[in-house]
Amino acid sequence: MWNTKTFASHLFFFILFSLAGFSQTTEQKNLEAKRAKLQQEIQQINRLLFAEKKEKGTVLDQMSALDKKISVREQLIRVTNEQSNLLNRQLNANIRNIGKLRDDLKTLKDDYAVMIQKSYQNKSKQSRLMFLLSSESFYQGFKRLQYMKQYTDYRKEQGLEIANKTEELKSLNLELTEQRKTKDKLVAENTVAKKELVKEKATQNDLLSTIRKNETKYTATIQQKEKQAREIDKQIENLIKSAIVSANKKVGNTTNSSKFVLTPEAKVIANNFSANKGKLIWPVEKGIKSIGFGVYKDAVYPGIQHQNNGVIIATDRGTKARAIFEGEVIAIISVPGGNKGIQMKHGNFISTYYNLATVLVKKGDKVKAKQELGEVYTNAINNQTLLKFYLYQDTSRLNPEEWIYQL
Repeated sequence: MWNTKTFASHLFFFILFSLAGFSQTTEQKNLEAKRAKLQQEIQQINRLLFAEKKEKGTVLDQMSALDKKISVREQLIRVTNEQSNLLNRQLNANIRNIGKLRDDLKTLKDDYAVMIQKSYQNKSKQSRLMFLLSSESFYQGFKRLQYMKQYTDYRKEQGLEIANKTEELKSLNLELTEQRKTKDKLVAENTVAKKELVKEKATQNDLLSTIRKNETKYTATIQQKEKQAREIDKQIENLIKSAIVSANKKVGNTTNSSKFVLTPEAKVIANNFSANKGKLIWPVEKGIKSIGFGVYKDAVYPGIQHQNNGVIIATDRGTKARAIFEGEVIAIISVPGGNKGIQMKHGNFISTYYNLATVLVKKGDKVKAKQELGEVYTNAINNQTLLKFYLYQDTSRLNPEEWIYQL
């Protein structure tokens, strides 16, 4: 028989199932958003990092871009697998739950049928009226009538409730059947992605063979790039130290050479900048992170590690670098035989935008967030447009990926 305890246990089961379903739906949406972002990133890698014609770019450029693309595609395959597995778990869970509620509904109907049969049998032996008239008091008779009505209504309500929930779960199962089609589509997409990955790795191996045939040449190229990067890093840090000394002299402090002595106005800007950690705008309107902050393995020689003190962002030809926050231009960087750069001070935070073809501001300018600073340089050989972006607090390096929104 259906009792209060059984009802409570099924109500708890339903609530638990509803919460789990909500959690899975949220997870599914998050995975879909992540997958869409990775697909977009692959498209951007194809557009921004690969030359229009392969022969235009150097083998090292192609190797680096291919390494980035393979990494993103592997992430895409993993996320798609997660989506597919989650859909499968949702479908199986709902099939089980529908079966359980169908069993519960059958039990309820059987119990209800027994009750109707007993009521009919009792009616033949003793009329309902006689049952009520046999009450010892009017109050007892009233309570008997009320109980009979409530009991019948309760049974009916429970039957309708479980029937409704079963219909809801049937509808959900139909929806998940559609999601099964989505799952099949995801599996098909993953099959294509894996084939592309195999091709890309084969291309990577071909490039590696080419490089190994000319190892001395490519090792020299890598060393030259490393030397240029170190020179730029050194110049950036020297300019920051010089800016600190100069700014502190203006406020009458000649002893502190490693940190800015902040005016009340500069403190406000610095506090606002710090409060926006993780929410700062990108230094270009559109682009992808080509190389992240910190130590990374060489695409050609995995045994060699490189140190990147900022991030490198690939963007479209003609793109303008823009200020990530309000501040003051404290230096214009110009490397002999190289490109230009701009340093901005935001209280005691320094943002640096390097690899510019043109500069639209001058030292001392007060700049607003999103204001254009200069056009990012496009390499004529490989057609890549790369902005090198650095972030410091006083003389301490910061990871821009922790400060710029979803970098």
